[in-house]
Amino acid sequence: MLHNKFWQGFFALAPVAGLVLLFAGYAVFMFTLFGNIERFEGQEAPPASFFGGLGVFIAMILLLVLVSLGSLVFYIVHAVKNPNLQHNNLLLVWILLFIFANGIGQVIYWVVEILGNRKSAPLQDG
Repeated sequence: MLHNKFWQGFFALAPVAGLVLLFAGYAVFMFTLFGNIERFEGQEAPPASFFGGLGVFIAMILLLVLVSLGSLVFYIVHAVKNPNLQHNNLLLVWILLFIFANGIGQVIYWVVEILGNRKSAPLQDG
């Protein structure tokens, strides 16, 4: 699974794409909330109709958290098994980048270490 191009690209791009979709979903939720405020003004509206899209938004947040954690674990394991990073302190730098710059750190690693070194020796399992 570590050598599969699809999973490498998915776990690199999914957290960033998910964050963009999350901001778009938040904007849609706020526009619908404020767009319907005149309808709820002066009436006793049930909370379910007022916060109708909140459940979908929370589900999107939980899905993004799971994908982001999966990406973090995938790329930490990939970096540990990368023989190009065993010779120097770059392994520690990449792991710290994954932790402190989650999302963009995986994209940078994917571009620099995976796509940039595509012609070098493949990773060894075990």
